[in-house]
Amino acid sequence: EVQLVESGGGLVQAGGSLRLSCAASGITFDDYDIGWFRQGPGKEREGVSCISYNHGSTYYSDSAKGRFTVSSDIPKNTVYLQMNDLKPEDTAVYYCAAKRTVGSRRLCRDSGVDAWGQGTLVTVSS
Repeated sequence: EVQLVESGGGLVQAGGSLRLSCAASGITFDDYDIGWFRQGPGKEREGVSCISYNHGSTYYSDSAKGRFTVSSDIPKNTVYLQMNDLKPEDTAVYYCAAKRTVGSRRLCRDSGVDAWGQGTLVTVSS
């Protein structure tokens, strides 16, 4: 059974930083890509950043480029999302998701994943 557990969300002032973690079990990063998605108030869910160990690729949405960094710790089976220079518009519930490897861009931009985490709330105050 695939399990994804996010942590690290919270309240931060604009310009601050947070690091989200996604601890995965039941999968290996050789076979599964991991993505970070978010859904803000009144907005559709969007792919923020995705990583494919198998394809050796990372993907960032336009809103994430230059501010967010995705990385993976293979021995810990954990993916991180370092978020810097946070803005109020980054306020959202952030989810990690897993999908059998398709590449980071396809994971972030195409619909359909194999498993979701429960989400962690990020609130950025102005």
